[in-house]
Amino acid sequence: MYKFDFELDDFQKEAVFHIDNGKSVVVCAPTGAGKTCIAEHAIHRALENNQRIFYTTPLKALSNQKYSDFSTKYGSEKVGLLTGDTSINRDAQIVVMTTEVFRNMLYGTNFGSVTDNLKDVKYVVLDEVHYMNDEQRGTVWEESIIYCPTNIQLIALSATVANSRSLTDWINTVHSYTELVYTDFRPVPLRYFYFDSSQPNDVLPLLTPNGTLNRRIRPEKRSYGRHGRKTTQRYLVKDVINALYKRDMLPAIYFTFSRKKCDEQMDLCSELSLVSPQERKQTEDIINDYLVDNPYLSENKHIEYLKCGVASHHAGLLPGWKVLVEKLFQKGLIKVVFATETLAAGINMPARSTVISSISKRTDNGHRTLTPSEFLQMSGRAGRRGMDEVGFVTIVGSQFETPQEVAELVLSDANPLESRFSPGYSMVINLLQRFTQEQAKELILKSFGYFTSTERMKGLINLQLEAQSKVSAYGEFKCFSGLSTDDLIAYNKLKNIYVEHKKVLKTLNKQLKHKNQYSQEHEEFRLKVKDMCNKMNSCPCNTCRVYKKHMKNVVLMEREQKKLRDIERSITKQKDIYWNKFMAHKGALEKLGYIEDNFPNEKGVVVAMLRTENELYMAEIVQSGVLDNLSVAELASVVCAVNTEDMRAEMYAVLPVSTNVKKALGRIKEIRRKLAITQRDFDIETPMYINSFYSPLIELWILEGDWQKVVENVEMGEGDVVRAFKRTVDVLRQITILPNINPELAIKAKEAVEAIMKEPIDVD
Repeated sequence: MYKFDFELDDFQKEAVFHIDNGKSVVVCAPTGAGKTCIAEHAIHRALENNQRIFYTTPLKALSNQKYSDFSTKYGSEKVGLLTGDTSINRDAQIVVMTTEVFRNMLYGTNFGSVTDNLKDVKYVVLDEVHYMNDEQRGTVWEESIIYCPTNIQLIALSATVANSRSLTDWINTVHSYTELVYTDFRPVPLRYFYFDSSQPNDVLPLLTPNGTLNRRIRPEKRSYGRHGRKTTQRYLVKDVINALYKRDMLPAIYFTFSRKKCDEQMDLCSELSLVSPQERKQTEDIINDYLVDNPYLSENKHIEYLKCGVASHHAGLLPGWKVLVEKLFQKGLIKVVFATETLAAGINMPARSTVISSISKRTDNGHRTLTPSEFLQMSGRAGRRGMDEVGFVTIVGSQFETPQEVAELVLSDANPLESRFSPGYSMVINLLQRFTQEQAKELILKSFGYFTSTERMKGLINLQLEAQSKVSAYGEFKCFSGLSTDDLIAYNKLKNIYVEHKKVLKTLNKQLKHKNQYSQEHEEFRLKVKDMCNKMNSCPCNTCRVYKKHMKNVVLMEREQKKLRDIERSITKQKDIYWNKFMAHKGALEKLGYIEDNFPNEKGVVVAMLRTENELYMAEIVQSGVLDNLSVAELASVVCAVNTEDMRAEMYAVLPVSTNVKKALGRIKEIRRKLAITQRDFDIETPMYINSFYSPLIELWILEGDWQKVVENVEMGEGDVVRAFKRTVDVLRQITILPNINPELAIKAKEAVEAIMKEPIDVD
């Protein structure tokens, strides 16, 4: 076994033991507990035995960070990097990549054959595997685990989740022998504090030693400003940071859920004296050296804030700027970084404290309380192993949540992982390329969602059991005469008919008596009614004292049986939801001519090679010829428009789209309209975008290459523009290798990528 220069914790030793014995492992431990060294043990094993190891992460930024760390530790010649826009030393023994890239390798599309991709690979590390919970991208982890060859050992590293045993059992079922290594031990324990605005000079312990709420904490009073509007608490941030500074609880990550607030709070705290003259000088030297290699940042208005020891970190900032912030924070020169929750996703920014500005956040569906897992992810960034004896977590009091609610969240267990598995167009094509439809169904039914369907459908199953119990109870009613339920129903039917016939006969009798007539039909009808009466009288039900009770019992049983059938149909539908989605997407592909006889044709191969929000939509656009006669800049502009999500109505670009782009988007709207009809027919809701917000900006960038001119024409953060451009580049790169398309289109797509990927876009 590889010897570390420190004593491993028990859970680390257990994981290493299982890896050495050829088993896969799920390691579930709190943030900062030291899961990475387990992966490092597998790296050493691979290097010693001349094998290969893939290290996958959910984010490009994390992949870049791990690539840098491993290159320093093991030598750059032994380490490779694969992300959507970077390929370095891909045949190295250690290859860091995003999980999407690994999934694509397993499909054998963009990256060559599966056999070549996985040659000599012994281990695959799935870092941050709890990302399976991600609404948009969670399915990638499930696909990776399902399709990964069983001779490869999986090392799944996860933050604490409630159902780690279920996850392990599932991997054990669909992949290979897998052991769960679980610990709730934190090498650097956390202490929780509360900032009460009525006591602004200090932070108070949130809990007493026995785990109850500290009685010294008072709820925040609802305050109102002019015209009855609630006043903002923005100025509290200075009091919070001052209190932490006095207690020697800095450096801190201050989590807030608004980019605008991050920048505002940074501005407010720049007035505080948080750094020494020596630290300020050291910061200036690092910034000056960094600007030599990144001159485009020299005009950044936030440089002076860095020298004061404060910074913001969010998606609206340029990637190169965030790298500088992270570098200074790691050296202890940034005392407070104001960040959105995305920073909690594993970026290496160790802090003594974390501050959580509120336990609720705004979403598309209104405000909601943080989930326990979200809270754990953010609070877990506190406490630096080897540097701090304890980590500090401070929750800022709010008038919208009580201290008791805060305490309940702190004491809550983590959420369970939920399956986000969702078959799409590309998955259908890729599976049918390699498997029969029946084999594809077997794979679909291996999903974590199907495995945990009993848990997911617990409510329906409870209703089913309740209905079954009632049906059984009603069926136990004993008839004193030994008649069956069918006999009772037959009698009841006869009785109802007799009552109606008797009414008719009474009416006829009155009419004939009034007219003093005789009718043969009337006599026959009278005899028929009499016969029915005799039959009724001969039935034991006619004189049974519990007849009504028995009949009510039958009616209720029939009602419960119908309810039971409806529930069972719902269970069947829910259990087969993934296969039904697969067949729906397959049906749409067949209707539009992408699949013939359960096998993808030439058009279908294009869908298999694409990775977008809606691969069929992109394939229809590419193969329609609408992109063929566009210039390089116009091509990028159109691709950008069909890959930009809808934004709020108040967002609008200053520049208009060019004429050719407008015409192309008009034709694409017709493509979208026709495809929307097909998707509606098959009950598919996969989105199709046409949003030209960034289109004129990317066209301007390609034609003039002046970044300052680009950002002057938009009020959004520079990081948002970069992200939109990189999403466009990702699709353009895919177009360059698509089969069966216009060769000139592929050439233009390559030229567009080269034109876009200039500083600051190409900085990771």
